[in-house]
Amino acid sequence: MTELNDAARALFGAGLGARLPDVAPEWLAEAHRSLAARSSGVPPVAAPGAGGPQGAAPVAQGPIGERVFEAHGAPLTGPDGSGGPLSGRDATIWWLVDVTEHRRLERELAAERERTALLAEASGQLLASLNLDRCMEVTARLAARHLADAAMVIAPRSGHGHPVACCGPDGRVEYRELRVDPAEVPGLAEAMRGFPPVPPRWVDPAAAPDWAARRSLGGPRAMAVTTLPGHGMPAGALVLLWKDAREGFSGGEERLTHLFAARAGAAMSMARVYAEQTSITETLMHDLLPPRTGGLDGVELAARYQPSGGGDRVGGDFYDLYPAEEEPVAGPEPAPEALVVLGDVCGKGLEAAVLTGKIRNTLRALFPLSGDHQRVLKLLNRALLNSETTRFVTLVLASIRREGGNVRLRLTSAGHTGPLIVRADGEVESVDTGGSLIGVLEDITSTTATVLLEPGDTCLLYTDGITEAAGGPLGGEMFGDERLRDELRRCGGMPPQALVERVHMLAAEWVGDNHHDDMAMIAITAPRRFHLSAVGGQGPGRYTA
Repeated sequence: MTELNDAARALFGAGLGARLPDVAPEWLAEAHRSLAARSSGVPPVAAPGAGGPQGAAPVAQGPIGERVFEAHGAPLTGPDGSGGPLSGRDATIWWLVDVTEHRRLERELAAERERTALLAEASGQLLASLNLDRCMEVTARLAARHLADAAMVIAPRSGHGHPVACCGPDGRVEYRELRVDPAEVPGLAEAMRGFPPVPPRWVDPAAAPDWAARRSLGGPRAMAVTTLPGHGMPAGALVLLWKDAREGFSGGEERLTHLFAARAGAAMSMARVYAEQTSITETLMHDLLPPRTGGLDGVELAARYQPSGGGDRVGGDFYDLYPAEEEPVAGPEPAPEALVVLGDVCGKGLEAAVLTGKIRNTLRALFPLSGDHQRVLKLLNRALLNSETTRFVTLVLASIRREGGNVRLRLTSAGHTGPLIVRADGEVESVDTGGSLIGVLEDITSTTATVLLEPGDTCLLYTDGITEAAGGPLGGEMFGDERLRDELRRCGGMPPQALVERVHMLAAEWVGDNHHDDMAMIAITAPRRFHLSAVGGQGPGRYTA
């Protein structure tokens, strides 16, 4: 060394005359030899950390003591660039830059990018599904891949046990339900409560039960339990396991684990809420769905129902069936006949469906009085006026009684479209019945008509969603009463199932892709003397007695 500044002298602890390879670390000595070989025309050997294009000043990097330096070197030449007094000798100038802090910041930035990428991946996968099992599977897999060697997600008790998802180093997730006691693992019961939040609890795997310590992993040597905080309800706990011994998180691991657990807990709690709401909705929806049809006290029935919304299952239109009671009602009231009700609540969607459910329950309670249609309608009207709803309903009541091979109907309309009678020969008749809307006026009136159906005759009850269906060639013309009657004339003698399917198909084709109101209809048919049956199970069939 021929010249050193004070910083270099303090760094190497060497004076003038010392050879750089004798006092410098190996990485710098190797960079020096590589630069000397390049200046003498010998193909250089790349020094550790060297970079840059051919001919550029060599750059090497490595530690000196506890610091990290970046070394830049260049051969010494004369002022004119043709060589000087040291030309041809091992003459090089090196300047070193302390990059310890820079490298630390680069490592922290890279680690932060990895953490951000993990959290983004977790958020994307967890929010892609509202299925609790799927959320637990994603949480266990990502935790085993990025936070520990293995992971276990434990959800609150559901049914007979706790749902548990486990993932090992192979990335394969096992899902099962375990009948376990969280109190067997220190800190797990507190983590399962979710509130108040508790810091991660480090547990000796040897003191944990086999189901939690995952002995199948080869015996983990470190184990931590952390809560999965939910939104308004506990989401569960996350158990992390490592093969190597450790006593705590390093660097930003604890913060990353906390943020990951927060995202996973939020997703799992939303999935649980969604599952519970879906279960409640299904339970409530069961009572709102229209009943199945087929027969009622020996009379053939068929119905068709389609809400206005494409994804809706219920709406404002409804129908209900009430078989005749076998035992006569005590007192002066006559024994009720079988009853069919078809109604249309003002509006559509969920609010109309809720009122539909109330009306159906009220009519079910009033069924023993159905021998007197006017009394039933007045009591229903009073019930709606005393409720908080401002909606009204139109409906038609049809009491049914078999008389030998015929069927006698008592029909009462309350502001509803009148029923149509389709005779077996194709003749279509209107029923002379009418009345007031239900749920609007204090005093209501209605008239009841009696109709006799002979074998093969059908009484069709329907809502205005059929006749007011707008569409056709011009897109805005209603299906209408006359078009419905014309089509029904072609349906004489049809089984009720075929009749309602044909009417619905024609109305749906007429509407096309246009928006439409709720559609509902029910056909009541007197049993026919002859039935269509296949010959040998094949062919067009024939009428048999």
